[in-house]
Parts: sequence; C-alpha cells; structure tokens
Amino acid sequence: MKIVVLGASGTTGRQVVWELINRNIHTRVLIRKTAVLDPDIEKSSFVEIVKGNISELDRSELNQLLSDCSVVISCLGHTPTLKGMFGKPRDLVSDAVKKVSETVKRSEHKIKLILMSTTGYTNHSEGESHSWGERVLFSVLSLLLPPHRDNVMAADYLVDDLGKEDENISWIAVRPDTLVNDDEVSPYEVTSSLVRSPLFNQGKTSRRNVGHFMAELATDPLLWKRWVCKMPVIYNK
Repeated sequence: MKIVVLGASGTTGRQVVWELINRNIHTRVLIRKTAVLDPDIEKSSFVEIVKGNISELDRSELNQLLSDCSVVISCLGHTPTLKGMFGKPRDLVSDAVKKVSETVKRSEHKIKLILMSTTGYTNHSEGESHSWGERVLFSVLSLLLPPHRDNVMAADYLVDDLGKEDENISWIAVRPDTLVNDDEVSPYEVTSSLVRSPLFNQGKTSRRNVGHFMAELATDPLLWKRWVCKMPVIYNK
C-alpha cells in the first residue's frame, strides 16, 4: 500500500504523515519547494518527498504523483495570513480535489480520497440545518472569506460531482471542529452529523486526533466501509 498526502507540511498534514509512518505505510508527500518537514519525517524510509505546487502540476506530473497509490489524503488549507486568506490560489482545496479526481478518471485508476473538510460545511444529505442567524453568518463568511468558500466548494464537488456511484473514486470528508494542538492521541468521538453549532457552541478537535482518524480510515477496510461517501464529524471527548 502507498498513500499520497497533500498538504503534508501543514500542522495537520504532519500528524497524518506521522500516523502513517507509525503504521509502516509507504507515503508519498507533495510539498511546496520552500516547505520544511520535520527532520525525522524527511529521513524516514517510508516517506517519498515530491516538491511542487498541486495547482501547477501538469497532467503528466499528476499521473506520476498518483501512480501506484491507492489512497489520497488531502490536508490542504490556506495559511492564516492576509496573503494566505485573500491571495491566490483562492480555490486551492477545491481545485486540487477536482484535479486529482479528473486525473484518476482519465487513467481509470481506482483510489480512495480522504478530504479534511470543516464543520462549517452543512451536510444536507444527513438532514443538517442551521438557524436563521447561522445561515446569515455562513453566507457572510462565504462572501468575505475565500478559504471558507473554497472548503464548501471542495465538499460540494464530492457530493454533487462524484456522488456515491463513481466507479473510480470513493471518498470520505472528515470534518473536525475547532482545531487545537495536543501532543498525544486522546479519546475522540466520531458522529455522522453535527451535534453542536460550529458558530455558537464550538467543540474542539486535536490535530493529532484528526491525523489518527484519517490514518485509520486509510488502512482499516471495515472503518472505510462504515464512512465511505459520508462526512463524519470528529470531536475530542
């Protein structure tokens, strides 16, 4: 088994890579040319490093990136700076999901795609809804914050374009609540839909737990079957 991790140099992406290394899973990571990985990750015999921007890879480079891999995990996100929030590429996450999906479909290669999403996404297929005030605030966020709109577009693509019947790609979108940093994996719960308001009653989710859950999804067939084509929400207990 070999897994591709996008956004591996980010704070959550690093946790995913560590979890895969701990499971002795061969991992191919795509990072920017200027990105820095932990030295122990760089030295790991289980890690293959590819440098470049997903938005700039051509068809041949994408094919090579995805070759002989059965799972793609995307932890891509926008850095919390003015340039990261409002600069280009504004559609980093959604464009990456589309590019990977289109490449897989052309090659007729079968993969599992795991997307790090957000509780800011409303999963209508599970009957999720929000109060009037929440709907107004989410609309404002979509207008003013490109990263929020990008995350919504990425999840919409999975639901509306790939759906549940795609022959080449099966997917799961993991939705953490407010991300925090913890040193160790701690007890966490996974639910099929939101159990609290992501705006007015936020929960916490450690990046370490997100990494653990994503690695479990990638390597445990029974857990994958439980959540395939769904959008599980993960909270710290």
